[in-house]
Amino acid sequence: MKKSIHFLLLLWLCTFPAQASEVLERLKQIPQISDIEAIRVEGFTEYYRFRFEQPVDHSDPSKGTFRQRVLLGHRKAEAPVIVELEGYYLFPPEAGELTGLFDGNQLTVEHRFFDESVPEGGIPWEYLTIRQAADDHHAIIQAFRRHLYPSSKWISTGISKGGQTVLFHRYFHPADVDISVPYVAPLNLEYIDPRLEKFLNRLGTAKAGMKAMFTWEDLNAPHFTIRDFQLRCFEHQEELAAMLEQSAQKNGYTFETVGGVERALQLMILEYPFAFWQWGHNPASIPDKETAELPEVFDHLAHISSPTFFEDKYIRRMQPFFYAALTETGMYSYNIKPFKKYLPAEKHDIDFSFAWPAEAPKKPFDEAQMRAIEAWLQTDAERILFVYGGSDPWYATAADPDKNWKCRKYVRGDMSHRCRIKDFDPVSREDLIDTLKEWLGM
Repeated sequence: MKKSIHFLLLLWLCTFPAQASEVLERLKQIPQISDIEAIRVEGFTEYYRFRFEQPVDHSDPSKGTFRQRVLLGHRKAEAPVIVELEGYYLFPPEAGELTGLFDGNQLTVEHRFFDESVPEGGIPWEYLTIRQAADDHHAIIQAFRRHLYPSSKWISTGISKGGQTVLFHRYFHPADVDISVPYVAPLNLEYIDPRLEKFLNRLGTAKAGMKAMFTWEDLNAPHFTIRDFQLRCFEHQEELAAMLEQSAQKNGYTFETVGGVERALQLMILEYPFAFWQWGHNPASIPDKETAELPEVFDHLAHISSPTFFEDKYIRRMQPFFYAALTETGMYSYNIKPFKKYLPAEKHDIDFSFAWPAEAPKKPFDEAQMRAIEAWLQTDAERILFVYGGSDPWYATAADPDKNWKCRKYVRGDMSHRCRIKDFDPVSREDLIDTLKEWLGM
């Protein structure tokens, strides 16, 4: 009898709807938000995916709107809010490093005009600027401050182009967050910043340069240097291009944007030093120059300097990045001097202009904005903590608040673009975290 009563009581309770989440109810109160979807993500008590309506042009809302993809991971109402500003599209939802360090809530924002955060009818390229993106982030942060987390501390963070995005947002809206942690964020002061080529020339043209970053048991081992490996590739362009063509057919790659398979191979070879150091590859992985057969050479080249970087689908997906680089944020070029005889004379200047969107009106690069941000960083910026890997080529154009005691920069010399807080030695890591806690008043 008791079992029957318990069963009926349980059945009766189940007929009542579950109590609506307060977080969900508050999300619904933000007028710009739509298409809220609850998902499960480890480490959060609640997690939501939704759209946030933004003006295409924040200075003139009559020009239409688009819906920006945003993620919210909630833990506690009073916990710090970590705003992850993606410089690109959204990555799979998970707790970031700072979210873990501070047991925080996490708000993740897809950058305007990437992937699904695009107006109906396509991208209006003239409104893809760092100021418009900063205004997007300002609108989202202010809405969440008012409706969900009015008492929380706020931290903005991002990696690489996301780190740039954090810096740009703080420049235009310095009071939106309490502190910022940009990871491996370049601040290029010219379209082709010459510091990048100087950095690569110092790092990787000889074993002596490699020794500064890695320890080899035998420096006389017969590995290629980076420059010699590139030369071997150029000497065998025809055979390697055939291998690339075979790989392209197998994987469905096309290279029309860059001018075909042969040109894609040349670009892969030229990209090799940058990719090698950016992602922290060990020089001991370079093939043996005395015994390496061409299939091994090709496999190593494609592993380090992936053909997907010059593939049509990838370039189309990344055109917002290339557009920004070509107009405001800067890019790098390739050192072609040692390889001129292997390249068509009319194609010696390589500046990524091949990635310019065909439908976008021509627009010259404006270096004034980056120089203004660099000047602000030396004077008025506050509570920005930069994290860099010293062997990352992008470290050549790192933001450097050397005259501003209100900001800090931490560098691990032997780390690449993958450098994070967890990678520092215990003393440096403790000092870094103590700095963040002090800035947060914890």
